[in-house]
Amino acid sequence: MKWSREFTFEDRRDAGRQLARGLERFRNVPRTIVLGLPRGGVVVGCEIALVLRAPLDVLVTRKLGTPGNPELAMGALAETGYRHLNQEILEAYGISPGELEDEITRQQQEIQRRVERYRQGRGLPSLEGWTVVLVDDGIATGATFYASLAALRDRRVAHLVAAVPVAPQRERDELQGKVDEMVLLQTPDTFYGIGQFYDNFTQVTDEEVLRCLDEVKHALKEKPAGPPRG
Repeated sequence: MKWSREFTFEDRRDAGRQLARGLERFRNVPRTIVLGLPRGGVVVGCEIALVLRAPLDVLVTRKLGTPGNPELAMGALAETGYRHLNQEILEAYGISPGELEDEITRQQQEIQRRVERYRQGRGLPSLEGWTVVLVDDGIATGATFYASLAALRDRRVAHLVAAVPVAPQRERDELQGKVDEMVLLQTPDTFYGIGQFYDNFTQVTDEEVLRCLDEVKHALKEKPAGPPRG
């Protein structure tokens, strides 16, 4: 199906450029950082970081897939250790404690792999007192994004901004209640999946994530790299 251009992004880079227009007040503002959710959110966040002249980093958060239906999130796990669990899903599917712990262990392993790959094993920066722009390429159920927001609140960030190209209409109010500011470009009534709103929504590789991180680092080489590591 061909979608109207006003409801479509060419690709993740295009989405990032469009989001950046709503975030320009943060351009060159000290103690501001862009965090992308790997993998797609990092590509979107790259364009935002370049416009804002702000450092770019990753926040690794993984969906906890339901046994037998891994695309359905029964929760999410952030690299900080923060867990978000969907009790309704856990009860509806009769998930045992053992099944939950098995999935947590699997996702912890993938989180560690990504931290090693993207940050050479270094921990998340110390973000206390910083303005954080959290970016993804879209929100479907919201499990990973909301877990990421909660993890950042635990880090005592000063100002939390959500930057998302598209999400279902039902998510707007919930998202607004969890952040200090948000830039959400599209909240369509008909929502089948994030890829519906992109002309190009190919899978992002680890190598592309690393290229984005390097691109911003080199663009900001005359500036401090960002907050100290925690």
